[in-house]
Amino acid sequence: QVQLVESGGGLVQAGGSLRLSCAASGRTFSGYVMGWFRQAPGKEREFVAAISGSGGSTYYSDSVKGRFTISRDNAKNTVYLQMNSLKPEDTAVYYCAARAGGSIRTRDYDYWGQGTQVTVSS
Repeated sequence: QVQLVESGGGLVQAGGSLRLSCAASGRTFSGYVMGWFRQAPGKEREFVAAISGSGGSTYYSDSVKGRFTISRDNAKNTVYLQMNSLKPEDTAVYYCAARAGGSIRTRDYDYWGQGTQVTVSS
């Protein structure tokens, strides 16, 4: 069982930056593929980014590629999402997710955090 707790959300102006963090419980964090998803009001949850267990491979949705960076610190059991050049359309609840192995392009995850709100004002 893995428990995930996100933090770092908030209100930011368009063009600004935020860094989200997701702290994971468990002893085998490096064995988990980690992902970030988001869900805007009235919309379906969408994939944002994923990172392999070692951190050596990453994968992004086209909508955030070049603006967001996913990274992880396995010593701290934490995954990050650095979000730059934020746009109002990035406003959503952002969720961290974990899966024991598999491809970073697979979008099915086993464990989910409670989410953190990101609001980008125009």
